[in-house]
Parts: sequence; C-alpha cells; structure tokens
Amino acid sequence: MARRSKDWNVGLAQDLQNQEFAREFLLSAIEEGVPIQAALAKVIRATGVKEFAAKVGMASPNVLRAINRRYNPTQRTLNRLLRPFKLRLSLASIEAAKGRRAA
Repeated sequence: MARRSKDWNVGLAQDLQNQEFAREFLLSAIEEGVPIQAALAKVIRATGVKEFAAKVGMASPNVLRAINRRYNPTQRTLNRLLRPFKLRLSLASIEAAKGRRAA
C-alpha cells in the first residue's frame, strides 16, 4: 500500500471539518468496507475529540473508547456519534440473485 504524504493527511483533516464532506466520507468508507469505528475515528479526530464530544453530549474518554477497535460500542452509542452527520445504523435486506439460494 502506498504511503500517504503528510500534506495529503493535513488536507483530508481540513476537508473532514466540513460536515457534508465528512458525511460523504463516512458513507463512502462504509461502502468500501472500512469498519465504522475506523471511519468515525478519522472524522472525529479531524474535528477534535473534545469539540465533537461536546457536540454529541458525551465525555471525551467515552468517545475515544467508542472509536477504539478493541471496544465494542452499542448501536445506540454509534448512532449518537453518527447523528451530527445525519446518519444512523440500520439493517437492509439483501435480495438473493436469481437462480441462487441464500445460505
């Protein structure tokens, strides 16, 4: 995997401060198979953990714990973190392809 330059990461962090850009970033990351916690961590750290925690009404250590891959946050917690981006977790059925049976 190619390494990103420091300038690229700085530019991304600046772009992620834009609410609409951050929303699209999260949607694209999930679509590409990036874990929700990893995508949220990138956005929250770009925003600033303390500022984001104040926005969602959580303590900073709890926000950090929720985006840490070693922890397993509840759906309620993840929805709380996604709310500023006008997103929430949900389930959708997957239609089986014609002629194939779902396992």
